[in-house]
Amino acid sequence: MIYLDNAATTKMLEEGADLYKKYACNSFFNPSAGYGEAIQIKKELDNVRKSIIEKLGAGKGDVIFTSGATESNNIAIMGSKRNGKCEYVFSIGGHPSVYNVAKELERLGNIVHFVGLTKDGKVDCDALCSCINDHTRLISIEQINNETGAINDIKQISRIRNKYAPQALLHIDGVQAFCKLDTTFIGNDVDFYTISAHKFYGPKGVGALFVRNLNTIKSIVFGGGQENGYRSGTENVGGIIAMGLAIKQNETEYDYKYVANLKEKMIEILSKDENVNIDKINGSPYILSVWFNGVNGETLMRALAEKGVIVSTGSACSAKKVGNRVLENIGFTKDQIKSHIRISFCSQLSFEDIDKSGQIIIDVYNDIRKRVL
Repeated sequence: MIYLDNAATTKMLEEGADLYKKYACNSFFNPSAGYGEAIQIKKELDNVRKSIIEKLGAGKGDVIFTSGATESNNIAIMGSKRNGKCEYVFSIGGHPSVYNVAKELERLGNIVHFVGLTKDGKVDCDALCSCINDHTRLISIEQINNETGAINDIKQISRIRNKYAPQALLHIDGVQAFCKLDTTFIGNDVDFYTISAHKFYGPKGVGALFVRNLNTIKSIVFGGGQENGYRSGTENVGGIIAMGLAIKQNETEYDYKYVANLKEKMIEILSKDENVNIDKINGSPYILSVWFNGVNGETLMRALAEKGVIVSTGSACSAKKVGNRVLENIGFTKDQIKSHIRISFCSQLSFEDIDKSGQIIIDVYNDIRKRVL
């Protein structure tokens, strides 16, 4: 099998799985307990917090461990909610775990603005300027769009916030960026930053929310007061330690360059077929959008799976939805959306994998096309 759906999830590191087992079966102590073994576990969790803060280049801040991106995004958005005349600003390209929280805020009677995307898939910064004001409480933007790979300029967005709504909190969904792009400039420009371990070779079911100032949020999960009272519930110790290992072993600059070369190789192969269309968005090397004239993307995806090549039609969290909110907003036609495939890469792939899978994609596509046209 050649796995090309790494934007959905990545394979967990073998060493991470070993660590997870160690902290589940041997060093299994509850970090909230008061005896020595438990206190040592708490120290090890705090070391992972420090590694996240360091990866974000933050001069100050805290880290709340969560069950993953969805919970982190919910805590940042709903936890920052305040009564009164507050407005909230979101990217129309946000992941469902952000977009659907925004729709819930709207349902509850709050003023919610959705900022559109430019043709290159980025947040329209002119539109952002026009919809933030003295009443803006929170701005929430994805660093990398999970459908197209478009990279938003966080420094520019931070400058816009500082100029037009300095009182507003800035939340960045960094799920597709953390441990993939250089994020060492992020921590001093944002108030909240979301990460999810299974996007960078960690386990599923664990993530984190970086918070610059804990006074800017309130708890939305009540219980035993873990995570400084902001996310009650016993921490997923094995998962957090395994996530910490994935961060420690990450080589962002090397991986970025290597994956960029893999993507270029795939583009070279697919471009040889005039009926294959490559999205020209100059974004993350980890994500490539392609559409195939005359063939349904889901049909192609299933046929490729039978040949051992795994791709997707977009976000796994939107797989059962009709249409595609992101692609529609940047101007894809209905036919393009129907024939769309997302190919996403990781540094564990080889050039041989790309050569083989690229040719299989072309062969399977042309086989289907001959039968349907």
